[in-house]
Amino acid sequence: MRSGGFLRGYAGVSLGRVPPYASPHPTQRQVDKPRRQIVLLTDGAASVVSAKTAYSLLRYLPDEVVAVLDSAQAGKTAQEFLAVGGDIPCVATLAEVPSADTLLVGIAPPGGKLPEAWRPILTEAIGRGLRIVSGLHDFVSDDEQYAKAAAEAGVELVDVRKNDEKDIGRGEPLADTPVRVLTIGGDCSVGKMLTAYELTVALKDADVDAKFIATGQTGIMIEGDGCPIDCVVSDFVNGAVERMMHANANRQVLIIEGQASIAHPAYSAVSAGLVHGSRPHGMILVYEAGRTHHFGLDHAPLAPLPDLVAAYENFAGLRHPSKVIAVAMNSRRLTPEEADAERERVSAELGLPVCDPVRDGCQTLVDAVQKLRHEVEAASHD
Repeated sequence: MRSGGFLRGYAGVSLGRVPPYASPHPTQRQVDKPRRQIVLLTDGAASVVSAKTAYSLLRYLPDEVVAVLDSAQAGKTAQEFLAVGGDIPCVATLAEVPSADTLLVGIAPPGGKLPEAWRPILTEAIGRGLRIVSGLHDFVSDDEQYAKAAAEAGVELVDVRKNDEKDIGRGEPLADTPVRVLTIGGDCSVGKMLTAYELTVALKDADVDAKFIATGQTGIMIEGDGCPIDCVVSDFVNGAVERMMHANANRQVLIIEGQASIAHPAYSAVSAGLVHGSRPHGMILVYEAGRTHHFGLDHAPLAPLPDLVAAYENFAGLRHPSKVIAVAMNSRRLTPEEADAERERVSAELGLPVCDPVRDGCQTLVDAVQKLRHEVEAASHD
């Protein structure tokens, strides 16, 4: 059974994209290695937010997904359920997908608990010889029943969040290359991972040697490496992020996946560690239009965007000068006309370029990153 480590080169994950982001130059894995046959487990998930891991795998690795297992959605397509994934079917049982070789937990609930009601499904999957991949805080490899069944069946249990980080941050100087850009949030579950990944792809398409730095379970599953930063002991978060910066120092640009928000009542510690560990040259603020309170916390109103920009720049500046260079807007709740009005309003309010990476593409963000690169390069020659 595999678990732990930095998850670099994580068990056969390919870099997959959907149109219009499909690359004309497939990765080496896409050329010469067999694809996994993944069933995404979302049984009981009520929305795209609760099933956001499944959503992202359907969006970026659709060629490896053969079905979504969700009894409430059986008979629908993934497109009808999660607005992504095309004709990939939703099924009620594993027996309907005999070709499957991997069962991947497709939810990311608050607290990362594995639903007890899923025990029969996971047990059956192990019995069928399926590899189990989970990004939750409840580790399947630590469960005696699953571990025993997996050992008997010769099945691999992969807990993406397991890690062995044990070193504190050193705060040693980071070079001005690569340029480091961190996606920061007005809240959790607003699109920081999606923005960071889409921006990385767009930069590569512009012939920039960019690297997506995955810091959450879904990003790691897509990119194939990274560190599950919200499952690192708090003393070691900054150090874990620092090591990813040093490990990728040969790139031109690092796009770092942010987590939660420094204003979040529950998860601010992880957000703070990412800021000071990565010491970004620039930040991209990601927010969801129409959201007024922190997700799942109706008593906790969101901070105004101007206050967040000031707070992040001041906080980052304690370790390294940084500024917010652009805003990525999640406008899924808005009509196209409402999204246009919101984009103009926020841009005027903050004096920053704004776009929705899904609706508008990422050219606005690419331009902001390229401008930052020129500024950093010019400053380094002064």
